[in-house]
Amino acid sequence: QVTLVESGGGLVQPGGSLRLSCAASGNIYSYYVVAWYRQAPGEERDFVAHIGSGGTTSYADSVKGRFTISRGSPNSWTLQMRGLRQEDTATYYCSLESRDIGTYGTLFWGRGTQVTVSS
Repeated sequence: QVTLVESGGGLVQPGGSLRLSCAASGNIYSYYVVAWYRQAPGEERDFVAHIGSGGTTSYADSVKGRFTISRGSPNSWTLQMRGLRQEDTATYYCSLESRDIGTYGTLFWGRGTQVTVSS
């Protein structure tokens, strides 16, 4: 079992920055993918970025060049967001998916953190 807790959301003006954190506890897998998704009211949950246990990253086109996903302290990952736009307003969720043999595909979600971009 893995528990994920997001933090760092808040209200920011357009053009501003926020840094989201995802902290994991429990039985962290040796191989995994940590991802950030976001969901605006009335919309589907959309992929934002992910990072593999080996450090490979991927980003949605809408955030490329503005957002950076990285690993912080052990079992913690961050999403640095710069140049925020009103359309980035959403609840941001962290997920962790196993890539270990035997538990491949096991997926956990955090409860989300709200990001509001408004002047």
